[in-house]
Amino acid sequence: MELNVEVVSEEIVMPSSPTADGLRRYQLSFFDQINPSLYNSLVYFYPKLCDTDVDKITIFDRLKQSISNALTYFYPLAGRMSEDKLFVDCNDEGIPFVEARVKYRLSDVLNNPVPKELNKLLPFEIHGDHKVLLGIQFNVFECGGIGIGVCVSHKIGDALSFFSFVKTWAAVARGETKLIGPEFESASIFPPRDLPGFTPRISQLKTEQLITKRFVFGANKVEEIRRTYSDNNNRTRPTRVEALSAFIWDRLITATGVKSRPDTLFMINHMVNIRPRIEPPLPESSFGNLFSFSLTIPSTESNIVSQMRDSIKAVNKEYVKKIQDGYNHLDCFKEKAASYGKREIVAFTFTSLCKFPLYEADFGWGKPVWAGSGDREIKNTATFMDTVTGDGIEAWVTLNLDEMAKFDSDEELLAYVDAPKIL
Repeated sequence: MELNVEVVSEEIVMPSSPTADGLRRYQLSFFDQINPSLYNSLVYFYPKLCDTDVDKITIFDRLKQSISNALTYFYPLAGRMSEDKLFVDCNDEGIPFVEARVKYRLSDVLNNPVPKELNKLLPFEIHGDHKVLLGIQFNVFECGGIGIGVCVSHKIGDALSFFSFVKTWAAVARGETKLIGPEFESASIFPPRDLPGFTPRISQLKTEQLITKRFVFGANKVEEIRRTYSDNNNRTRPTRVEALSAFIWDRLITATGVKSRPDTLFMINHMVNIRPRIEPPLPESSFGNLFSFSLTIPSTESNIVSQMRDSIKAVNKEYVKKIQDGYNHLDCFKEKAASYGKREIVAFTFTSLCKFPLYEADFGWGKPVWAGSGDREIKNTATFMDTVTGDGIEAWVTLNLDEMAKFDSDEELLAYVDAPKIL
């Protein structure tokens, strides 16, 4: 399925009230500083809202006004990134709000979601060196359904920060007045550093050589996988995310044949939210890139789930304090690689958005029937999201074309995968 999306208008939405003079310069933190430029993005889908032109205008205006009001809470998002990418000029220049028409029915997308095509419902390319930190696209389907595409710069905030903005924006649209605004304190906790010669980047192939596919694991299949990775005495009872990470890793290295390569160093990375791992803990409303990663070098000598769990537990208060005291956690990769000598490195990164408020984006007409991630175009990654029912998991996996062809035809993997359609 190839979506035909036509942009019919674009305007700039500014905050409903000016940012105070004392808040005009937003300092990026160390974690922001080392994060590459790309956008966190989602498309939220809602059925049969725009049956008439009046409906379109009413919903468009509600979204526009609520964005303007929400930006007074998230004022850095209405600014522009500095050339050196060390601060945001909170100048209230505003954010692009795009209106588009999609020459398909919403059911066409929900019955056959194609990650790369979903990117057409977003206001920006995922990667790039953009100064604009937030963009929103209002997509209207032929059937009257809508898709709201949201992009928030990962240079300024992580996934939890993304959801914090959407949650507040939706609450404003519903007319709520008792709101919990974000806390912008990450730079005071993790001040930026002098990193001469360092340029954050993502190692990736050309996007035409990559493909993202969505694999759906229902509740029963996830439970089967959990039992598979429990030890004989059930002492290691993996979480859903731990079990699915181990399963996808096992199927990937088996299906692609890399498991048999000599002199290969395997690395498994999990993104870890450090808000609860700081002393004292930070609230979820804390805005910024407040995450680190756990690094697992898988070994056949013990349960893979136990190894991943130990690595994640190692991202504790002492480790976070070590980063606060000047340790660059990116050096962990170099240190591990150096300890194993010169080998080919095969790394895979897992990010879990499970239990995040994915389906809480109610703008006054109900929760979305689905939220799609799109194609993040980053090789060897998997993003986990809850299914609409909340008990299964969607895994959005990105590989190069050859490896995906092998992975996607692995019989043991497919035995656990459900039909991809939403409706």
